[in-house]
Amino acid sequence: MKTKIVKAGDTVVTIREIISEEYPLLEDFLYNAIYLSPGEEMPPRSIIYEPEIFIYIKDFGSGKGDCGVVAEIDDIIIGAAWTRIIPAYGNIDMETPELAISVLPDCRGQKVGTMLMEHLFELLRSRGYRRTSLSVQKDNPAVRFYKRLGYVVTDEKLDHVGHEDYIMVKELL
Repeated sequence: MKTKIVKAGDTVVTIREIISEEYPLLEDFLYNAIYLSPGEEMPPRSIIYEPEIFIYIKDFGSGKGDCGVVAEIDDIIIGAAWTRIIPAYGNIDMETPELAISVLPDCRGQKVGTMLMEHLFELLRSRGYRRTSLSVQKDNPAVRFYKRLGYVVTDEKLDHVGHEDYIMVKELL
């Protein structure tokens, strides 16, 4: 998959496939992907090691559906989007990769997430995947972002701590 170099204002953002040496960075991005409702405090970083969460990155690169892309500015990775076929919150079947995405807080609102998603969709299509799924809390403003990208709500369920989540699916072909 080709690397894309995109200007975001005065900043040059490189979007490319993640390489194995960068897989450990997914821990940081997984932690930064945690959504907090207004007034909630960030949980301790150790929360990512809970089995229901750690499954999103554990042994990444070794499983079916494992693929990802990163965004970087001046050789610093500022965002990542990745998929896995795992028995997690947004899993709909064992043929559909579930998506996770995270952009560092200081870099949000600059279209980096959109660029990551579009590049990841291309990568998934090139690997023959027909759709992707995700789970998102109903009150997370990212729901609008996912809808703009073509995701539709297909189900609702509670996560492991009782938050109401949407299961969303995007057709890729």
